[in-house]
Amino acid sequence: MTEKQQNAIALHKKGYNCFQSVLCGFARELEADETTLFRLGEGFGLGMGDMKQTCGAVSGAVACMGLLNSAADTEAPNTTKRATMGMAATLTDRFCREHGSCICEVLKGRTGCPVVPCDTCIADCVGYVEEELARRV
Repeated sequence: MTEKQQNAIALHKKGYNCFQSVLCGFARELEADETTLFRLGEGFGLGMGDMKQTCGAVSGAVACMGLLNSAADTEAPNTTKRATMGMAATLTDRFCREHGSCICEVLKGRTGCPVVPCDTCIADCVGYVEEELARRV
């Protein structure tokens, strides 16, 4: 397990939700203020509030991809949109293949499927972001 993965899991144990644990762990690399990222992610925990939607760790990793890849060109908003959406799709597909779902209530066993612990989801999503960062070096 990498240091980033360990740190993200420590944030989760501290009380950060899964989204916050992934996103805030990359504040420096994303050139973003951790407090702002924390605030942004507050509603994304527990599968967007009630465990019935996308896993917060996956959503946090997708947010990282947007912050890493976006040209931030508000005058030409489509400049990097397709590429970023492709990165998000690749990440989401990979997570779903590895864990059987991207939906929080499924991952938490509420539908009768095996439980995937939050720490596993967080570690894997942090790993995906780390891989993307490594490709950019």
